[in-house]
Amino acid sequence: MLGLMMNDQLTITSLMRHGRAINGDSEIVSVVHDNPRHVYTQSECYDRAGQLANALTHLGLEQGQTVGTMAWNDYRHMEAYYGISCSGAICHTINPRLFPEQLVYIINHAEDEFLLVDPMFVPLIEAIDSQINVKGIIVMAGEDSMPATTLPNVHCYETLLAEQSPNFDWPELNEQTACSLCYTSGTTGNPKGVLYSHRALVLQTYACCLGDGMGLSAQHVALPVVPMFHVNAWNMPYSAALAGFKLVFPGSKMGDGAALQRLIEAEGVNYAVGVPTVWLALLNYLKESGKDIATLTKIGVGGSACPLSTMKEFEELYGVVTVAGWGMTEMAPLGTFNVPKFPRDRYSDDEYDKLRVRAGRAVFGVSMKIVDEDDQEVPWDGVGFGALKVRGPWVVERYFKHQESALDDNGWFDTGDVATINPDGNMTITDRTKDVIKSGGEWISSIDLENCAVGHPGVAEAGVIGIAHPKWDERPLLVIVRQAGADDVTGDDILAFMDGKIAKWWMPDEVAFVDELPHTATGKIHKVGLRDQFADFSFANT
Repeated sequence: MLGLMMNDQLTITSLMRHGRAINGDSEIVSVVHDNPRHVYTQSECYDRAGQLANALTHLGLEQGQTVGTMAWNDYRHMEAYYGISCSGAICHTINPRLFPEQLVYIINHAEDEFLLVDPMFVPLIEAIDSQINVKGIIVMAGEDSMPATTLPNVHCYETLLAEQSPNFDWPELNEQTACSLCYTSGTTGNPKGVLYSHRALVLQTYACCLGDGMGLSAQHVALPVVPMFHVNAWNMPYSAALAGFKLVFPGSKMGDGAALQRLIEAEGVNYAVGVPTVWLALLNYLKESGKDIATLTKIGVGGSACPLSTMKEFEELYGVVTVAGWGMTEMAPLGTFNVPKFPRDRYSDDEYDKLRVRAGRAVFGVSMKIVDEDDQEVPWDGVGFGALKVRGPWVVERYFKHQESALDDNGWFDTGDVATINPDGNMTITDRTKDVIKSGGEWISSIDLENCAVGHPGVAEAGVIGIAHPKWDERPLLVIVRQAGADDVTGDDILAFMDGKIAKWWMPDEVAFVDELPHTATGKIHKVGLRDQFADFSFANT
């Protein structure tokens, strides 16, 4: 017997309608190339999304077709999130940090009909124009800011919108309709597309606003520094419609500590999200300048592990609590968020430090397990390591245009991460499966070693890889980028600092210094590139 309830569809359109009706006066503030402080409301955003939908329809876009966006975090990009998806088309967010050959591949693979492009990225498109098949380029600017370009079929975004009505006949979509597309930034092979449904993103938006999720509410002034061109800016543009918080977009100033401090101070930001490198840049600027971030109380951090030293400095110096989370492109992206189960005073300092570096408990909608090499479940005892597998309504089932399932025989998705899980469900990522260091039959966590090393004041960044060893199979090599002005820091200094903070047999056998570490397009350490760089390395004492 079925229940006797209405069967309204969970769509991005329903979020937009809620945002207009309930949160229409909530502000959206943007730093934009043609305006240092653009301010308008959610209602105005959705009006312009209607104008964009009309403009794209007049250009010939049909439901089910794909539109690429290559843009920073700002109000025009948010209009594209809604105007494209709610019209029944697919919003394909493109990471401009990918290599040109990867850009060509994903634009053609996605079959983008049009590209919406920030002026800054026009030269990227000019360089690959002869290799891509799109009907036109829409530059996200007004007529006064249109760049000179050799591209054919170029349109001005503001001119297109000015010619259209904000009233669009939004179709009543099935919630399983595809709404957006994001490609992985894998280090081997071509990127793979993850095609999100309306239902998946609406359900995740609920999870983001849960108290034990990201806890977003109308009382927040939120700054998403995580890019809109990758994994939906952690659902912040959709959560704003649901919860009604003021949204502050940093534009291209995402890695600029000084610009972020000014924006936080000027707009009264109390909640920000982004990757660890962003917060290291902000922290360094605050310490150098003596400036403050008085309104900021919470930072959500993900993408890679945040060093405990960074968390402690933010809390002790500036009163900002840093909360770790974990997810991935294939999960749209939220999987876990580390909200403590008890108030701070229930934990000793040591317990609190051990808790806060974990990735957190799964939000409702995500199931997790860890398995050994024989695919047998590993107990949640906080000690046993295993390959992390997940399932849920916003987890990928198969990649875009792939016929084969991305799941195992039991319907679980292998994340490629190695993890431990505490009895209370709190999970810690210890490594990527392909990056794990196995020494004498035991696993060593490269992530824990990296985070420990970064706690040294002379270390700007650290990477750890396994190097072949005749006795132990592999031993860890610690690769360091020194802080500016710390040229006298030696490997022995760093190893002495790490002594007592990690298991003795985990201690790296050697320390190497480099000017910079290789990174992926999303800012993570590129371990394949690092291993290639040290392919001929051997330990001195073997």
